[in-house]
Amino acid sequence: MVLAPAELSSAPSNCIQKQYSSKELFPQKLNHYRFEDFFTFNRSDGTIEDWHDSRNILASEDFIVALINGLEQEVGSASSVVMYNIGHEWGKQDAAFFQGWFEQQFQKPVRMARPSLALEAWWWPFTSQGWGNWEVDLEDQTNGFMFINIFDSAVARTLGDVGKPVCHIYAGLFAGFFSQLTQKELSCIETQCYAMGETYCKFLLGKKNRIDAATFWQNEGANAKDIATRLRDGEYLA
Repeated sequence: MVLAPAELSSAPSNCIQKQYSSKELFPQKLNHYRFEDFFTFNRSDGTIEDWHDSRNILASEDFIVALINGLEQEVGSASSVVMYNIGHEWGKQDAAFFQGWFEQQFQKPVRMARPSLALEAWWWPFTSQGWGNWEVDLEDQTNGFMFINIFDSAVARTLGDVGKPVCHIYAGLFAGFFSQLTQKELSCIETQCYAMGETYCKFLLGKKNRIDAATFWQNEGANAKDIATRLRDGEYLA
C-alpha cells in the first residue's frame, strides 16, 4: 500500500511519537477517520501500520514516475497491461482481506450490509493512503456495468497532462476486487483521465462484452460521455 508523502507531512508530530496507537486505546472505535487515528508510526521498527494491521510504505512521486517509465522501457506499450494485472491481483487479494476485517468490525458479512456502507468502508483506507477520493454510480448496475470516479488519482496527478489514460493499476484494482467480491468475472477500463486534461478520472466496470465494446469505441475516438450513452442505448459488439 502507498501512503502519500504529502499526507505524512501534514500529520502532527505527536502522532509519530506517541507510544500507544488509537486502536490499542479504543479497539472498538468505528469513526477512526483522523490521520493520527488510522495510522500507527513505529519509529523504533521503522514501520507504518494502519487500523486494520496492514503494513504501509511511503512512495514518492519520483518512485511512481520511475516505475512507469521503467516498465515502458522494458515492455513498451504492454506496460499498461502489466500495471492492470498488478492491480487485478492486488484487488483480488484485498477483497479477501477486506471481507475479513469488515465482518469483524461491523459484525455482519459484506453481502448483508448496505452497498453504500460496504463500498465506503472498503475505499476509505485508500483515500487515507493517498489514492484519492471516489464516487460510485450504481445506477446502471442492472445493465451489467457501473461507473467509478476517482478524484486526485495518485498516478494521474504525478504524471500530469500526457494526453492518455494512465491509471491502469486502478482499473485492475477495481476489476480484481469486484470480481472476487461478486464471484463474477468483471473487467474495467478508464474512459477519462486527469492526465488527459479532465478534472477527474472515470472508470467503467462491467461484464467483458461491455468493456470490450467500450475499448473499441474509445480506440475509435469516443469519449466517456459517448461510451456511456452507447452502453445505455444497448449497443454492444457482435
